[in-house]
Amino acid sequence: MIQIEKLRKVYRARGREVTAVDGVDLTVAEGEVFGVLGRSGAGKSTLLRCVNLLERPDAGRVRVGGRDLLALRGPALRRARQGIGMIHQHFGLLGSRTVAGNVAFPLEVMGVPRAERAARVDELLELVGLTEHARAHPARISGGQKQRVGIARALAGRPKVLLSDEATSALDPATTASILELLRDLNRRLGLTILLITHEMEVVKRICDSAAVMRDGRIIESGPVTGLLARPGSELTQGLFPLPPAVPRAGSTVVEVTFAGGAADRPFVSALARRFSVDVTILGGAVETVGGERVGRLRLELPGGPSANTARLAFLRESGLAVEVTTPGWAPADEEDPR
Repeated sequence: MIQIEKLRKVYRARGREVTAVDGVDLTVAEGEVFGVLGRSGAGKSTLLRCVNLLERPDAGRVRVGGRDLLALRGPALRRARQGIGMIHQHFGLLGSRTVAGNVAFPLEVMGVPRAERAARVDELLELVGLTEHARAHPARISGGQKQRVGIARALAGRPKVLLSDEATSALDPATTASILELLRDLNRRLGLTILLITHEMEVVKRICDSAAVMRDGRIIESGPVTGLLARPGSELTQGLFPLPPAVPRAGSTVVEVTFAGGAADRPFVSALARRFSVDVTILGGAVETVGGERVGRLRLELPGGPSANTARLAFLRESGLAVEVTTPGWAPADEEDPR
């Protein structure tokens, strides 16, 4: 649905150049929720605004629904943009208009007849749970309700793609959860493809099918969330499941184990201890539900160096776990791959 190829955007001011997006490749499949995660200044917002050409990239290609947006101009580009809805962090509602009036505004711009417009507004307000607030003004509703107005407004033109620019970062945790639940419901009911940017791990954890980590204008890693969780050394995994610092004992091996799905229900620590008659120390751990699936990460300490633990590490991998040796000073090239 969304294909971004070698995208580059450079800002120039007072003789200086700042590269906000640096050769990004990204594919978002039809009907999925894709999250781009990164800190402030990573280039996330610029990337998102390049998708609907609110920012025109300096190089690269943007395809939405098979159409190359950079090849479009004038009316053709405006029609293509109508198929891409966008919700913003700070709502951007018109204070002089009611909730219904705000939702109706893009329909007025598109020239939709009054009766059809009124019916569509009623439909959208019911969809986001705001029917009873139709005549209220933005100043009289909560932040979460304002964001629901923003979502309804973004859906006015029946888009197939919805872009979300930090849509929950100004909300409290409970309201954030309700908005994320609404977005996931809209994704499923309407078949929406959602591309969202965020700095919040909770957003990825709750609703994303796939994700990318962005830093300094580049994509560091990307793919299905479950696949990234199974990848040793994944920044996404480390962010979703931060473990406390630990000081291992001399002569031991420290490993980080990531598990998901069926592996999360197996007693692999006790099985390892029984099979090899070894004492296993748990130095830290976290278990969460991601995309409706239990996933987690453990930091374990095994007696002996990595070479002495080759069979034990192989056992963990054969149990369906992602295993990474993190003993300080140990180089991965020194380990014999047991597979």
